Amino acid sequence: MRERQILDAAVEVFSRHGYHSASMDEISEVAGVSKPMIYSYLGAKEDLFAKCIRREAARMLEAVRQGVRSELPPDMQLWHGLRAFYRFVAEYRDSWTVLHRQALTVGGQFAGEVNLLRSRAIDMVSALVVTAGTKKGLGQVAEFSGPALAVSLVGAAESLADWWLDHSDVSDGVLASWLMNLVWMGFNDLIEGDVWQPR
Repeated sequence: MRERQILDAAVEVFSRHGYHSASMDEISEVAGVSKPMIYSYLGAKEDLFAKCIRREAARMLEAVRQGVRSELPPDMQLWHGLRAFYRFVAEYRDSWTVLHRQALTVGGQFAGEVNLLRSRAIDMVSALVVTAGTKKGLGQVAEFSGPALAVSLVGAAESLADWWLDHSDVSDGVLASWLMNLVWMGFNDLIEGDVWQPR
């Protein structure tokens, strides 16, 4: 309970000020615990930031996993997963800011943690693309292109989430549909073998 309280406060402060400008004094004040207690429970500022990143990354990935409905076709699984992702970003703006803006800006081990999260998301999307291709008898094509296409989709989803922070009047369902129309329609053409080529 105490650890969660400290992590919640730390995410809020890191989101607001960034890693370098955030102070342990402010985290202590927001959490309502003493600084020695923070050090005792979670370590120094660097350790605390790393633990914030790990917790928020795990929460986000779990939210997406729970959103995906495995009994549905791959495109609907992806749509539900995207909706769950955007719901998470809307509900936990501070978490997204720490993960996508602060951790990547600081770099080093912190960016490494976020890249690990991204790799897991890419694996999830890639599996959906390969499954869709295999069902249409194009397993080898899907296996070859799936990982690269998944990287593109995850990058687009992240960029759209950043844009959404300033345009929150758009619903998560509409946002997910926009991305599906932009990306999945293209995936479907590739899976069907309808590939654009320069003339």
